[in-house]
Amino acid sequence: MVSFGSCSIYRRTQNRFFMSSILKFRSIYGSFKWFHSKPNWGSGASVETAKLEPNRNHNRVGVFWDLDNKPPNPIPPYEVANKLRIVASSFGVVRHMVAYANSHTLSSVPHTVRQRRKEKELYNHLESKGVIKHNVPHVCRVCGRKFYTNEKLVNHFKQLHESEHMKRVNQIASARGSRRVKLVAKYSMKMDKYKKAARDILTPKVGYGLADELKRSGFWVQTVLNMPQAADRALESHMVDMMDHRRVECIVLVSDDYDFANVLNEAKLRCLKTVVIGDTSDGGVLKRIADAAFSWEEILMGKAKKEAVSVVENWKDRDILKRLEWTYNPEVDKKKFDPADMVIEESEDENIEDICDDVHDDYKDDRGSWWELDSDENVPNERQEKHTPFV
Repeated sequence: MVSFGSCSIYRRTQNRFFMSSILKFRSIYGSFKWFHSKPNWGSGASVETAKLEPNRNHNRVGVFWDLDNKPPNPIPPYEVANKLRIVASSFGVVRHMVAYANSHTLSSVPHTVRQRRKEKELYNHLESKGVIKHNVPHVCRVCGRKFYTNEKLVNHFKQLHESEHMKRVNQIASARGSRRVKLVAKYSMKMDKYKKAARDILTPKVGYGLADELKRSGFWVQTVLNMPQAADRALESHMVDMMDHRRVECIVLVSDDYDFANVLNEAKLRCLKTVVIGDTSDGGVLKRIADAAFSWEEILMGKAKKEAVSVVENWKDRDILKRLEWTYNPEVDKKKFDPADMVIEESEDENIEDICDDVHDDYKDDRGSWWELDSDENVPNERQEKHTPFV
């Protein structure tokens, strides 16, 4: 049988243990907090940490790409799109990135891509025959399995992972409401992992993945009809709509087509900044109209990003000069100084004659005009006549 005294002793020891644990936690937390909040004064590192400089130029930039006229044939699309976005961000904050093309442009395969595919097929054929031996095994990026030939890796990927991916896509497409949201959250990581692996393993069924690569880089790709000038008209109307709704303050046009000259002139009339990428010839129409022009070489080498700094500075100087420039606007001046709204007040100069007439006669001098000064000889005689008493 347990006595009352033993219970009280047990409670005291339990309370002491609990209080000691709290004190230890406070001491550890305080030292941890001090260590992370206070700088390390003993080290030579500076207290101020390096901060990323924000983009001080707040112009809203829109990138408009005519893929029918300027496709990125010799260069991978994803790389070109990222370079374009980096250069466009030098002029301000990139809000819109749009690309228009017909289905023929998106499905066509450039000559360089065809050559690479032929070389890859020949290499895989020689590797499967045993003529060429790959020292490092081919690894599946989804499941991690290793294969000694690329052909076996492709077959494994198609049979297992591609079928699983299609099942997930169909399951998400058939779901509705909250179930669809839960499935997207559940399979998002697996689907991203599959897409990254499929870019290097599988060959696109249509084209060479131009639209998918541009979408991956942030572009909104729109397909138009296979008609001449269809992409130009659609892109031109999109640009005009953006200007009408004041969604952009700087237009970056990727095209060599001189049909966009009217749109660039309209943008200049609306005081928008214009940049052309692709037209670098001496007689280029778009180059003469736009504020700045760059070539593909300058975009890829990073030269355009360096020159963009001076272009932005010139824009700032031009804006300052426009603010300081005085222009005569008759309508504005008419509103400011409307004679109908002005109140006519009587001035004191109009009543000056009446005031002068009321002056006492003692202060009037009839001897002459005020500008005829008296000589010194006449002054004492005048004083004498004044003080002579009447007889």
